[in-house]
Amino acid sequence: VWNALPSQLAKENRKFIFGAVKSGGRAKEFELAIMWLQDAGLIYKVNRVSNASLPLGGFEDIGAFKLFMVDVGLLGAMSGLDAKTLIDGNEIFGQYKGALTEQYVLQQFKSIDDIAAFYWTPDEGIAEIDFLIQISGNVIPVEVKAAENLKAKSLRSFRDKYHPSVSVRTSMSDYREELTMTNIPLYAIGLINDLIGGSA
Repeated sequence: VWNALPSQLAKENRKFIFGAVKSGGRAKEFELAIMWLQDAGLIYKVNRVSNASLPLGGFEDIGAFKLFMVDVGLLGAMSGLDAKTLIDGNEIFGQYKGALTEQYVLQQFKSIDDIAAFYWTPDEGIAEIDFLIQISGNVIPVEVKAAENLKAKSLRSFRDKYHPSVSVRTSMSDYREELTMTNIPLYAIGLINDLIGGSA
């Protein structure tokens, strides 16, 4: 399970697939290993919710989840990612950059007291919100962008369905409030409580 994490996060759909750890693998074989890694503080488990209503924990799908490492540096090291590729932004590094960025954002959320993170996909599976969190009694969708490509179709789809009071996109772009969303720079996502807590 531990060794499979970098390749699991490299997939377009980062949902954990037991069959990718071992051919024909089933949840029953790996539940204990996942629990042990969680209890040891080495991984974070982010469960899917299909309904973005309060409380989010009441709608979690325990059979669908993403597993993240405890640290973005560990993920980079286990992936064999050298610092030069990360700094220079090599073109063929594009898809994995998204996995590293999600890992970073989750770490920032985990440093905030009382924030539990989930991810959302509808039952049809046509969209995905990277993270859903609760702040001040509100469900906040958070779309993670690794660069300045700010198209957020899934976030638009989520807003049309649930009409959240606040939506967040975090990216390399500067802080700005738009009509339907707040863009928080990646470096400041750990301040999400302070930046939108009052407006949520």
